[in-house]
Parts: sequence; C-alpha cells; structure tokens
Amino acid sequence: MSQEQQQRPQSEPEPIKYGDVFPVSGELAGKPITPQDAAMMQMAEAMVLGKTQKGGTAAVMQSAAAKNERAGLVGHEDVTDVAQDRGILVEETDIPGRRIITEAVGGQVVGQTVDPMPVDQTAQLLGIQENAITIGEALEAAVHTAGDRPVDQSDAAAIQAAEARATGSSVITPGGLAATAQSAASFNSGMQREEDKIKLSEVLTAATARLPADKAVTAEDAEGVKRAELRNEPNAAAHHGGVADSLAAAARLNERIQ
Repeated sequence: MSQEQQQRPQSEPEPIKYGDVFPVSGELAGKPITPQDAAMMQMAEAMVLGKTQKGGTAAVMQSAAAKNERAGLVGHEDVTDVAQDRGILVEETDIPGRRIITEAVGGQVVGQTVDPMPVDQTAQLLGIQENAITIGEALEAAVHTAGDRPVDQSDAAAIQAAEARATGSSVITPGGLAATAQSAASFNSGMQREEDKIKLSEVLTAATARLPADKAVTAEDAEGVKRAELRNEPNAAAHHGGVADSLAAAARLNERIQ
C-alpha cells in the first residue's frame, strides 16, 4: 500500500436520507430518516389502516431509522423539522373497485398503493385523524409496533402512567390496564423461556374500551409516560415502538390537528 493510500482520509459515514429510499426532492430529500419520524408514520398507518403495513412505508422508515441510530448518526429522540412542522399524512381513498392509500411526509408523497376492493363500496376519503389521537388509541397502536415483546417493569410503569393521565387519577383500577400490565410484568420476571411470557399485545389490545376515561394525548402526557418508562428501564432507553414512543408519536401528530 502506498503512503498516499495510507494517508487518504476515510470518508465520514452518511445517514440514510429520505432521498435515498423515496422519490422525494428538495429539502426533504437531504434529511436523515429519524426514529421519531418512523414512529409517527407507524402511528399514522395504525390509526388510518388499522395496522402497519408489512413492507410498507412505515416499515421502510423504521428499518432506515434503526440503521441510522445503530450507526450513531441520529438519536432515538430525533425528529426532522420537515415532519415536525409540516406533518405526516396517511390517506385512504375508496373509489369503485379500488382503494388508494397515499402516504406523505412534509407534503411529499413517499408511498402509494392501489388495492382491489368490492365495487359496492362507497367512496370516502380519510385523513390521518379527524379528531386528536387519545391515550387509549396510542396504547392500542403500540400493539402494532411492539406487540410481540414480553411485558417488563418499564412497560408496566409506562402503562400505569398512561392510565393515570387518561383518567386523571393515580388509583389503579382492579382488572384495568395498569393492574394487568403489573401482573404480566411480575409473571414474566419468573419465566425463563420467551415463549412463556405475556406479550404487550395481550395487555394492550382493546385498551380504549378498557380505560374508564380517556383524553387526547398531549406533549406533557407523552413526557410523563416516558419518564415512568425510563425510571424502570435498566438501560435508561425507551423501547423502540413501545408505550412511550407510541404516545410521543401521537402527541406530535396531535399538534398538527390543534
């Protein structure tokens, strides 16, 4: 190897940007895909479509964001100003014989699919949310992003904090979400095999119906739930796609509605 080759500086690693994986232009194309951008898109898909799409836009964003975070190029709490200020949108348009799903970041389309459907369906247009996302809905969305993960003490603490903020009371309702989550975390701590542990989806499915009261998620709610999750997490890091992440994404999306 020549001396010139030895002295040649190594190029700095670059994060995966929107322009690398989506047909976008302008400012958005040069923005890195961040974990909180991906979380908002996951929340949007879950709220409008009832689930996150396998191999869809949210999945692509989550994969890119995870690689960027592992490489130390973005932080877990990072969100791009384009997504924060101009919003993330998932639209479902039903026309005779077809359903068109359009997904956008900052007003630019990042994904569009066309699915066949019965021709007797009534045409309709659904935005990301006509009403603000509630705490119960945000908890249900976590089922789509982290439902297969066993419940631990940090999950139980986050769910308890979320329930308290939804109801306005710190009293744990017997048989409610917080009580169920705590029981699941205690049970799981004594289990060795992952397949024997109670999963988050088993606790949070139909969360809205199981809450005695509910309210729209605010930034203060999300921050309180995050603090509760982190206090009980040995690694002091929020679970990817977990309860705290789900409420944070909901709070950001709600800011666009207000």
